[in-house]
Amino acid sequence: MFSWFKQVSASERRTFWACFGGWALDALDVQMFSLVIPAIIAEWAISKTQAGYVGGATLIASAVGGWIAGAMADRIGRVRTLQITIVFFAVFTFASAFAQDYTQFLLLKTLQGLGFGGEWAAGAVLMAESIRPEHRGKAMGTVQSAWAVGWAAAVLLYMLAFSVMPAHMAWRAMFAAGILPALLVLYVRRHVKEPEVPRQAARNAAGSGGSGDSAPLVGIFSPRMLRMTLVGALLGVGAHGGYYALMTWLPTYLKTERHLSVLGTGGYLAVIIFAFFCGCVASSHLLDRIGRRGTILLFAICCVATVLIYLFLPLGNAAMLVLGFPLGFFAAGIPASMGALFSELYPRGVRGTGVGFCYNFGRVASAAFPVLVGHMAASMPLGYAIGIDAAIAYSIVTLAVLMLPETRGRSLAEALPGGEPAPAAAASHQARY
Repeated sequence: MFSWFKQVSASERRTFWACFGGWALDALDVQMFSLVIPAIIAEWAISKTQAGYVGGATLIASAVGGWIAGAMADRIGRVRTLQITIVFFAVFTFASAFAQDYTQFLLLKTLQGLGFGGEWAAGAVLMAESIRPEHRGKAMGTVQSAWAVGWAAAVLLYMLAFSVMPAHMAWRAMFAAGILPALLVLYVRRHVKEPEVPRQAARNAAGSGGSGDSAPLVGIFSPRMLRMTLVGALLGVGAHGGYYALMTWLPTYLKTERHLSVLGTGGYLAVIIFAFFCGCVASSHLLDRIGRRGTILLFAICCVATVLIYLFLPLGNAAMLVLGFPLGFFAAGIPASMGALFSELYPRGVRGTGVGFCYNFGRVASAAFPVLVGHMAASMPLGYAIGIDAAIAYSIVTLAVLMLPETRGRSLAEALPGGEPAPAAAASHQARY
């Protein structure tokens, strides 16, 4: 299953582990919030809707961070941008542990979101440009599985903290541990090099007399790229909306409506997290076998069906435990596919900006989904609210992916910095569209 990893160079492997570690630690910091929502609601006597606002504000900030980091990656390089964003989200996760009221916590979580969104944008482009095309889908999908590793670490930390500390101290201890990702910067600085593609692009621009001052954000809305940008952003909306509607509120649903203990909630989440890891690995192989469109379409349709069964049918706890595996498995395939797809939609002069915009525009719009779940839960069971929102979101994914081209095997060096296809690749580039 991982035999492809032996075929890549030492430099490709170092970049892989840097991005894998970044995403794992990203997930550790972000998933902690969904686990501590009940404790925060109790401590500050806030409503579920107010708790949803924290998730929504973090998502909006992460989108802005992704746009900024995507543009920075096209300007100052992928590696430098990755280092900056890792430190940023780690510092503000740590600071969140010391919030004295709801307003302070909302502000600090919003600032954390800036770094969280930026880290994904920089890391996705770095990984896509560092790996050879025939293994790009497998590498990008497997890197996404790091989210499950970080998520599992967050659940273990949650189980430990809430088992040995009172709730009002436990959630703060968890956020204080969020400073750990900053240590990853030491590895990145020492072992990860800037990909050859953007370095060569800079030399080409200099050699052709280009000033390098073109605006990448304008480039992704050029007539040639506009349709890709709009549809890619729609795909991001559905993918993020479904994921965050489901995963932000699922721990609260298991605890408050299924009445599971801390250890019981952890057991259910363990099944879903392991399934998420397996789903990422499975989709990573499907990306290079059946293509980007086919993989996303398959997982989106299965997500809709599984969510409706999991949250709407009168299932016992044992059945929910069993169905937790397909729920986590199918929820993984879409985010595991977006990095490769978005990176291949854009020429290298605007790639960071394009990837950052499509992925993170989805975060902005999807911020409404967890807020809406909290609002709907005031008039219906929380499980129904989660299920309706998630099913709508994954239906949007299905619609969007049908409007995108297949990009499997596309060379990331086939476009010049200005956005025009290189002469030798122009014909095949247009044919794929």
